[in-house]
Amino acid sequence: MASILVTGCAGFIGSHLTEQLLHAGHRVVGLDNFDPFYDRALKLRNLTACLAHPRFSFHEADLRHGLDALVDALPADPIEVVVHLAAKAGVGPSVHAPVAYLENNVIGTTHLLEWMRLRGIGKLFFASSSSVYGNTPQRPFREDQNLLAACISPYAASKLSGEMLTYTYHQLYGLSVLNARFFTVYGPRQRPDLAIHKFVRLLRAGQPIPVFGDGTTARDYTFVLDTVAGIVQGVDYLLAQERVYETINLGNNRPVPLLELIQAVGQAVGVTPTLAFQPMQAGDVDVTYADISKARRLLGYAPHTPLAAGLAEFVRWLDAQPAE
Repeated sequence: MASILVTGCAGFIGSHLTEQLLHAGHRVVGLDNFDPFYDRALKLRNLTACLAHPRFSFHEADLRHGLDALVDALPADPIEVVVHLAAKAGVGPSVHAPVAYLENNVIGTTHLLEWMRLRGIGKLFFASSSSVYGNTPQRPFREDQNLLAACISPYAASKLSGEMLTYTYHQLYGLSVLNARFFTVYGPRQRPDLAIHKFVRLLRAGQPIPVFGDGTTARDYTFVLDTVAGIVQGVDYLLAQERVYETINLGNNRPVPLLELIQAVGQAVGVTPTLAFQPMQAGDVDVTYADISKARRLLGYAPHTPLAAGLAEFVRWLDAQPAE
């Protein structure tokens, strides 16, 4: 079994991943800065099971603060693979605070890469995003598309910049890298600002759901445990390779139009939605649609959770949360 550093371990995807890696027998070193984008208490709740585990250690540090912060925070124990999930997330918020996104996602990633180089850690799983494809007309999205003119939000630009940095470190320093572009991950522990979480709250409050545009925009919704299964497969792939650089899509290969999603959320909650149409938001793309054939070939990746089942699981989790 391997020793794995997970950055962003207290977040939505990171906490699920940490649990799965521990279940698989790995040792996990967790890092998180508890970004105030949402409540620290929610992130600590995500880590409840992990903090009691004998093969898990947690360190609070901010990647923006440079190499010294990482050297001080992280132990000298051997780490074989880094899974870099830590990032400032969200297309919409990045339009209003681009500098914060570049500081977190580009400068922070550079500090992590330098720390890995100096520590001699040679394998990286980097969490990128479907947003890098922008509104490119080629669908489904393939990893070999030219994306230099595709990004239409600071968040997307920061993630594509991260991929460019990982390639630079691969070429110069021999770093093995698997970049994974995530596609609209949803499920238990989802951030409160994300659409499905907001839709459930609005429905239960008897309020209309905002529809940005005409409702035909579509997203390739991917259940969190399917995404996490792909990450675990990616870690196994990196451990088995001597030197590699690959980019893959971790999606569901089925875009769901916004109006269809809203109806499905209504069914999961048991409330008929009312809609409030609004203009499209800046930075939003029309469709995300993953070609997952490469991830299937390299990793055996095979998402299997239907939307209705994933939404039901999310609602059950939300119902079990303590009242705020």
